[in-house]
Amino acid sequence: MKKLLYLFLLLHFSFGNSQEKKSTAAENVKIISEKFEMPQLQTTRRIWIYLPPDYDQSRKKYPVIYLQDGQNLFDDKTSYAGEWQIDETLNQLFKEEEGSAIVVGIDNGGEKRIEELSPFKNEKYGGGKGELYMKFIVETLKPYIDKNYRTKSTRKNTTLGGSSLGGLISVYGAVEYPKTFGNILAFSPAFWFNSKELNDFISSKNSNLKNQKYYFIQGKHEDEGMDKETLKVIANLKLKKVKSKNIFFKEDETGKHNELFWRRVFPAAFLWVDL
Repeated sequence: MKKLLYLFLLLHFSFGNSQEKKSTAAENVKIISEKFEMPQLQTTRRIWIYLPPDYDQSRKKYPVIYLQDGQNLFDDKTSYAGEWQIDETLNQLFKEEEGSAIVVGIDNGGEKRIEELSPFKNEKYGGGKGELYMKFIVETLKPYIDKNYRTKSTRKNTTLGGSSLGGLISVYGAVEYPKTFGNILAFSPAFWFNSKELNDFISSKNSNLKNQKYYFIQGKHEDEGMDKETLKVIANLKLKKVKSKNIFFKEDETGKHNELFWRRVFPAAFLWVDL
C-alpha cells in the first residue's frame, strides 16, 4: 500500500497546482527559454537559471548546479506544493560569504516525468528514457550554459541533483558521466524504482568515481526499505573507489517526501559540497 502512495507522489508533484499563486522568484532568477530544445527526446522544456547576486557586477566564474523538477525550485507560482526557495537560500548564503553558484533548473515533463527520470524500465510502471534525458543535459544543456554564462565547467565544479526520481537519475548520471559531474545531491532518492538495474549498472561500469562526492538525505519514515536501498547504492559506490569521506548519508527523523523537507535540508547539502 505504501508503495502505491509513493508512486502517486512521484506522479502527482510533477504538475503545477491549478490554484493561482503569486510569483516568489527573486530578481536574479531568469527563464532561459520556455521551449528549450531537447533533441535527444524530441521535445522542448522550460529551463530556469539562478545567477549569483554579484554576477552582473563581476567577471568571476562560478560553479554550476543542475537540478531536476525546475517548477519546484524557485517560484511558488509554478510549484506543486511549495517551492524549495533555492534563490532565497543562496542569496542569504552569499550575504554570509558562504559561497555562491549558478543553478540551472530543468522542468520535469509532467506526465512524462517517470519516463524521463528513470534510467531503466520498471516492469510494472514503465519509464526508462533516463539515458536520453542525461544525454540532453550533458550534450546539449551543459555546453549551452558553459558557452553563454561564466561557469567553472570542470567536473569538480559541476553538481547534479534532485529529489525522488530526480535523485535516482542524478546518481545514474554521475556514474555514466564521471568526467562531467563531480558532486551529486540525492534527496529522498527513489532507488526502489530501478533498484536491481541501477546497482547492476554501477557494478558493471569501469568508470573512475574516486573523485566524486555524494550527498544522500531522506526521511527516516518516508518509505519502507528506503534506507536499505540507499545503503546498497552507497556500498556499490564504495566498491568503485568513492571515498567514505566523500559520501554523506543521513536519515532525518521528521523528513517527509515533499518540497518542504527538501527546502529545509538544501542549505546543509550546498555547504557540504563546498563549491
